[in-house]
Parts: sequence; structure tokens; C-alpha cells
Amino acid sequence: MNASPTSRAWVALLLCALLAGCAHRPPREAAEQLLRDGRFAAASEPIDKASVFALSDAMQRFLASEFSTPAALRDPRRALVEALNDPRRLALSYDAGRTRTAAQAFDARAGNCLSLVVMTAALARQLGLPVSFRSVRVEELYTRSGDLTVASGHINLVLGQPSARKWHGANEATDLTIDFLPPEEVRGQSSDPLREETIVAMYLNNRAAEALADGRLSDAYWWAREALLQDAAFDAAANTLAVVYLRSGLLPEAETALRRVLAQDPDHTSALSNLVVSLQRAGRATEAAATAERLARIQPYPPFHFFELGRQAMAAGDYGRARDLFARELRRQPFQHEVHFWAALAHWRLGHNERAAEHLRLAMENSLTRGAHDLYAAKLDRLRALRLQ
Repeated sequence: MNASPTSRAWVALLLCALLAGCAHRPPREAAEQLLRDGRFAAASEPIDKASVFALSDAMQRFLASEFSTPAALRDPRRALVEALNDPRRLALSYDAGRTRTAAQAFDARAGNCLSLVVMTAALARQLGLPVSFRSVRVEELYTRSGDLTVASGHINLVLGQPSARKWHGANEATDLTIDFLPPEEVRGQSSDPLREETIVAMYLNNRAAEALADGRLSDAYWWAREALLQDAAFDAAANTLAVVYLRSGLLPEAETALRRVLAQDPDHTSALSNLVVSLQRAGRATEAAATAERLARIQPYPPFHFFELGRQAMAAGDYGRARDLFARELRRQPFQHEVHFWAALAHWRLGHNERAAEHLRLAMENSLTRGAHDLYAAKLDRLRALRLQ
């Protein structure tokens, strides 16, 4: 069931993918061996994993108000979904600018997919509903933040049947899935169960990625550290930790963390890509070349490959070639707002105003923050005004 406008999932740094259901779960001691606390300054803010699912007073008041009517008593799951979808009540919107706790997402009425799932789960549990989490196997969405490349997967949550007697009318025999993507994007996709400790690790790892994007290396270390200790099998956190080490000049530590990831998944493209960088910086050119060759066999064209070629063609004034290259990137990343924006520029340069407007519309619809949405909307309005002159 779709419970909000189009949204994208949790952010994992540098092409990380979740390895759900690993047969071998490394112990906490294995994670602790990767840590180097003495090399980093203290975090600038408390890292409180208990706050991820915590309810605020405002959330409590919302539940007391919304679920005291006879209609709500029939099935709290349906009532909760209606509240999520109703713009007069919660009016949720997607905003990937930062990862929020349940209470922060509720106050902002916005969040990325992980934040919205966490908020919904916290509300559902307060109603006494059984909650479980799923990792949905959809194509990853790649985005960039500064010089970081980020991959987004997708998660949703499943609400089990109410057991409390006050929900006497809730007699559906099936569980209810709440998803923050349009139904057509997830229909028929398989999924894997996620443990709650992994959900919390995702939150912590997202915060580490956001700190990295802001250039706050020490903060990024402590968030990634806590994510890895939360779930030692969550390789995204080990990869993020490796990137922190790379940027801190700790090359042996970065390599150790990356090889830990590759021991779990030899085809992990993120870890392979970062290992190439680590080996190059260490002056081990032969090993770096061999690793790069292996990576190229698994992933012949990295994310944004054709996009970057398209930007080069734009700079050279070859707008037709740029248009074709952007189209090729969009066949791989149809929801990539940045590519749609540049495709709009190419079409505008070619005099294709209708196509330019269409790409601007798609850039706006797939934007990941309110700021980007408003920027694309303004450019679209300007283009439409020019067409009317």
C-alpha cells in the first residue's frame, strides 16, 4: 500500500548495498578490531541510538486524537494508513536532506524513506501493532553529495494483525504492508526480512554519510563506529568507516575495513572501488590495476559515467551528443533528477522546448529535497513563461 508521495530509501555511502540475511554474522569483537578511537576528536553531538524510535509528546497527542473515534477502532492499521495519506492530517513529504529520528520526522512532516518508516513503526507500536521490516529488491538509485557517490536501496514495513481487544473490528487475516514508493515501482519485487538492529544501524550509517558530505570527519567516524557496533554484519558501515579512514590518511586501516567487506561479498562494487583508491594512494599500482580490472568486469560503467561524458559534450557545445549521453544514463537511472536537469539543458540548447520542459518536470518530481524541488519548479515556470512570449 502506498502511504506517501514518491520517495527514496535509506542512504548508504559510496555505492554500499545492504547484505540482508548473511549466513555468517561476524561477532562484535570483529567490528571492534576495525576501530581507531584515538585518532579522532570527540563527536560534536551525542549519538543516542535509543532516540531513533522514541515517541515525542506531539506523537502521543496525535495518537490520542486520531485513534479515539469509533472509526479508528475498527482497524488501527487502516486508520494509520489513512492518516499518513491525508494531507489535512500528517501531510508527509519526502526530503532526503537529512536522516531524522521518528520524532524529528513527525515534527517536520518530512523525511527520507528510512525516516518515514521509522516514524510509522514508532506510531504503530504505540498502538500495539506487531511491526516488521523488509528490504525490497529494487534497482538502486545513485545520487551524489559533493564528491561522494551515494546509493539508495529501499525498505518498507509490515503491520501484523492487531491483538488488543479494543480493536474488535480488525479481523483481516493478512498483514498490511506500508510502502513509501508508488505501487508500480515495487509491484512484484521480492524482499528480505530486516532486523530492527539493522534498521538502527542504517540510521547511524546515514548520519555518518551526511557528516562526511559536510566534511566533519570526526563526527562521521563516531556515527559509523556506532553503526558497526550496532550490527557487526552491516557492511555498509564498514565501508563508510573505510572512507573515513581514507579521508583521514589512515590507509592501512581503510584497507583492513574494505577487505573485511570483501571477505563477506567478493563482488561488493563499493568496497572494490574504494580499495582501488586506497591501493593507488599507497603506491601499490600493480595491485590497484588488478583490482580496477576486477571491478570493471563486475561494473563496466560506474554510476554517472554517461552523465559525465554528457557534461563534457555540453562544455564542448556538442548538445546533440550530450542529449544522447544523458538519455543513456537515464536508461540506467530513470529517477535521477540531476541527469533530467542536464537533459533539459541539452534539449533547450537544441531548441526542443517541449522536451526540455518534460525533463524539468521529471527533475522536479524526482528531486530529493524541498530546495531542489523548488529550484526545478522555478526553472520550469521560467521556461514556460519564455514559451508564451
